[in-house]
Amino acid sequence: MAFDVGAVRAQIPALKSGTARFDAPGGTQTPQPVIDAISDTLANPLANRGRTTQGERNAEAVVTGAREALADLLGGQPRGTVFGRSATQLVYDLSRTLAKTWAAGDEVVVTRLDHDANIRPWVQAAEAVGATVRWADFDPATGELHPEQIEAVLSSRTRLVAVTAASNLIGTRPDVPAIADLAHRAGALLHVDAVHYASHAAVDLTALGADTLVCSPYKFLGPHLGVLASSPDFLETLRPDKLAPSTDVVPERFELGTLPYELLAGARAAVDFLAGLAPEASGSRRERLLAAFTALEAHEEVLRSRIERGLAEIPGLTVYSRAARRTPTLLFTLAGRESAAVSARLAERGVDAPAGTFYAAEAARRLGLADVGGVRVGLAPYSSEEDVDRLLEALGGLGD
Repeated sequence: MAFDVGAVRAQIPALKSGTARFDAPGGTQTPQPVIDAISDTLANPLANRGRTTQGERNAEAVVTGAREALADLLGGQPRGTVFGRSATQLVYDLSRTLAKTWAAGDEVVVTRLDHDANIRPWVQAAEAVGATVRWADFDPATGELHPEQIEAVLSSRTRLVAVTAASNLIGTRPDVPAIADLAHRAGALLHVDAVHYASHAAVDLTALGADTLVCSPYKFLGPHLGVLASSPDFLETLRPDKLAPSTDVVPERFELGTLPYELLAGARAAVDFLAGLAPEASGSRRERLLAAFTALEAHEEVLRSRIERGLAEIPGLTVYSRAARRTPTLLFTLAGRESAAVSARLAERGVDAPAGTFYAAEAARRLGLADVGGVRVGLAPYSSEEDVDRLLEALGGLGD
């Protein structure tokens, strides 16, 4: 299916600035329909959820619609869709809840490939109850995290494995279903960080084998909030800390306080926007999303290959994104130049490509980049060939 990047760009006001944006892994720009959904929600009556007043009904409709939309995006169920301030907050809450069932001698597995939001909450929760943390390494030469590297640190005492579906630093996409199979055979739960993955590939909670999964709508054209997906039956088994008068039903028992209705409306609009990326597709929203991500992946693959060819021609440039399966996310350094200085020079030329470790500190250190990291180039649905040309031209002119 053809991907019309021009039509996408025309609906994103921030792109009128003219900057070539490669900072999408840190957060995407917002389409007008998403902005309108947020504005319209705030412009109409709102109240605590209910069915009596118009404000109550509006709030109820927003929450219901958002749960349905995110369930469609993630291949989950509305009753298994939890909203929070951020993915980090949701993982912290989940880790503390699960740790109530852990004891000294239990084990938790984390990986050095992950964003720290899928490491530190589990490490701290384990330390609080005397559980042991086991680290799965990845190969810095290839960027690969193989299932065998997870298997090597599993035992009969493993209670949970936390792994990314796609590295936000170098794009590596581990074989999550294979890792899920290993974790479940060991009697452990699998938690998946899909924050970066959900921006570039169709998510299927069941196919991945995840017991719990998180993502962030602002990484895929939506507003700033976090989403946790799981099966309602599994959520029913968990007892999170909550206020005494607050409801105990699932998924609301995991949502602390009043939800940000306007952001939920924006998240639903973002999912609907994504579902329209393949306008020729028909069927349910889930079916249209699958078609849209197929078209998007093909578009981003063409651009990624073009960038990689261009980077290969620049003397002294090292690319660390080398895994066989990866997102269109490239981390690189230039010999003799500080990455922050390279990023600043690119910005002067109208190209946004930030530098750092992007909270994947363990991965950056394993790659030999200490706490400095590299320059990260990431694509989004609005990335164009003209953007790529400007990036490569700007990089080629750094010596001027």
